[in-house]
Amino acid sequence: MKGIAADVFSTETSQSGVSARIDRRDFWPLPKAYRADGVLRATGIEIEFAGLSVAEAAALVARRWGGRLQADGARDLIVCDTCLGDVRVELDTALGADGAERLLVDTLGELVPVEIVTPPLQPGDLPQVDALIVAMREAGARGTRDALAFGFGVHLNPEVAEASAGHIVSIARAFALIEDWLRAADPIDLARRILPFVTPWPRALVDRLAAEGAHWGIDDLAAAYLKLSPTRNRSLDLLPLLEHLRPDMVRATLGADKTKGGRPTFHYRLAEARIDESDWSLAYEWNRWCLVERVAARPDLLDDLAEAWAAHRAAFTTTRGDWAPAVEARLFEARIWDA
Repeated sequence: MKGIAADVFSTETSQSGVSARIDRRDFWPLPKAYRADGVLRATGIEIEFAGLSVAEAAALVARRWGGRLQADGARDLIVCDTCLGDVRVELDTALGADGAERLLVDTLGELVPVEIVTPPLQPGDLPQVDALIVAMREAGARGTRDALAFGFGVHLNPEVAEASAGHIVSIARAFALIEDWLRAADPIDLARRILPFVTPWPRALVDRLAAEGAHWGIDDLAAAYLKLSPTRNRSLDLLPLLEHLRPDMVRATLGADKTKGGRPTFHYRLAEARIDESDWSLAYEWNRWCLVERVAARPDLLDDLAEAWAAHRAAFTTTRGDWAPAVEARLFEARIWDA
């Protein structure tokens, strides 16, 4: 299978291997389900889509979850006091001037997605998001692959279990070592590959995490990430977490005017928003993230992947695309889909 690019991974392996065993109905529990203080880890969800206006999407949220609509500026709405807390419904544009926003929306139309942003949700609340997605599909919401240039995503923001290197660096190492497989086992949309928002972690960062990461502290992770990947445009964006943990280091590298505020969560951006596809679910995307944390929770598997990566990088005839089948084989042998 050498030479196969990561984003066109053979279905022979992915359909008969690990990907076929990822549950699309039930949400798997995280290996570390609780924070250090004994509270269940919460997760914020962001869903991008077209086909419904901000007002239509907010009204749909209110019908499903209750609450009242409150304007937030000229275009955005908050559905206050739903059964899950306050839910934002907004146009996903970072432009601040109303005139510039109006011009952007008028020019690009549905290429500027509407976004639903939930508050941090408890694990037991996640199925309600899948039920909302079904209602959105029935109401005409359009997802990632419905048009060539959409490229919409779902962002998962699971809280960290604890602010320790043992937890955080292990998850960073696990993601670094299996990202190529995640992208290959379910190739991402062409528009998302072309757009810069979910670019892979650089191999230089993977090299360091594989070789040294087992002995890193938070300062080591922050220094390496800020040197080799100082951007939000990654499939796993660690900058919000690092800004929460090491604000001075992040602001010294990026500049205080370019930071958006830290929070004690991972910011996983790889997932797609295939809302209009009946065989897609948030549970499926959530469980793919769970695989990352399961790898992190198995030190022997993580060390094996790190050693295999070093051998892979030392073999000059291999390409990045060759790595995905090596990961698939190890995940399959470890029966990573089993809790």
